[in-house]
This record gives sequence, C-alpha cells and structure tokens, in this order.
Amino acid sequence: MRRIISILLQNEAGALARVAGMFSARGYNIDSLTVATTHEPMVSRLTLVTFGDEAVIDQIVKQSRKLVDVLEIADLTTRDHIEAELLMVKVAVAPKRATGLHECVARHAGALLSDTDEATCTIRFAGSSGEVSAFLAELESVARVLEIARTGTAALERGRVVLMPAA
Repeated sequence: MRRIISILLQNEAGALARVAGMFSARGYNIDSLTVATTHEPMVSRLTLVTFGDEAVIDQIVKQSRKLVDVLEIADLTTRDHIEAELLMVKVAVAPKRATGLHECVARHAGALLSDTDEATCTIRFAGSSGEVSAFLAELESVARVLEIARTGTAALERGRVVLMPAA
C-alpha cells in the first residue's frame, strides 16, 4: 500500500542522509522524497512516499523516531490530508497536433504552458500524484515527451492539526 510519511527533523548537515540511510539499511524503498526548511529555520519537513503493509510502516516510524535528528513523525496516509506534486514536462510540438496539446492543457486546471517555441513546449502541472500521472498519460497521447522533472509528494494534514516537534 502507498504510504505518505511526514517527518520534522533538525535542519542540519547529515540529517537527511541519516534518514535515507536508515531506509537503505533496512531494505525499504523510497518512492519519492521532498525536503525543505519550514517556517522555523532550524526545522525541515521531509515528506516521503513508500510502499508497505501496516507492520512495515509501523517499523519505519519506530526506527525513524530513534534517529537523533527526527523531532516528530506521522503517517499521513490514514489521516485526512492534502497532497500535491509538481510536474514539469517538455514535449515536442508537432504542428498537426498543437491543437490537441493545447486542448489537453486546457482540460486540466493545474496545467500551465510555461515556455514555448516552434519545436517544444514546457508545461507545469500541480496536483496529487494520481492526477499528475493521469495528466502525463493523456499528454503522452498527444505529444512526444522529451524530458520530465517531478518534485515528489508534499503533504499536510487538513484542518487545525499541526505536526509539531515533541516537547
């Protein structure tokens, strides 16, 4: 099962490497990973997507809590949350298919033409991981993909619940 794990960790050199190393040492795969400083400069939020059953995820959470850099961790998968991913994709623009390309972009609210010339078009699309994959599949039916960059999933729990470092 696809799982979204959110981790608050100390914003210092080596913290990300220690979390990634823990996953690697135990044979867990990371499907996507995003990390950036939060509104508190000394704290970063790491959001990762992995796959595993309840026992595997429970083990990941327990082992992550033991890392000195980890301040708090939560499995957002079963909680009410919002997730988003950014896709940037460069496609070849064939004159006879340009209309289909523009119609595809117009059908998707999160899509935006970012750069165009006579031969290529770069499109930005933001949405859930599933929405990004669906958009990309439709786009591939009307244009030849030249290059893709995906950010990975970023997620927050809905409402007033806030992931805070343990006191």
